[in-house]
Amino acid sequence: MRIAVASTNGENVDLHFGKAKSLYVYEYDEEEDKFNFIEQRNVEIEADMKHQNPKIIEAIGDCEVAICEQFGPKAAIYAEDAGLKLVKDEGTVEEVLRKYIDHVNFMKNIKI
Repeated sequence: MRIAVASTNGENVDLHFGKAKSLYVYEYDEEEDKFNFIEQRNVEIEADMKHQNPKIIEAIGDCEVAICEQFGPKAAIYAEDAGLKLVKDEGTVEEVLRKYIDHVNFMKNIKI
């Protein structure tokens, strides 16, 4: 699973999705239960435009999930149409990635 995190510095998830100039992409290795850093992707954000969701979604088109500090309803619609799951969270990249995977694994084990 590929996960992008919106971060100014690669250490903390601290950007609004619609203004994410930099995204750090990780690959989750389920067998080894670890995250492998793939690359930093930069998006040219135009200062006079409010949100630039399509550009950002295009930049991380190979990711299944994007974790950001915040996102709006338009971003959610664009992301859903592109097959991208948006998740709101903040903290260190390591903490946020681990929380997300722990949640996914918990949900897999729920018996209904």
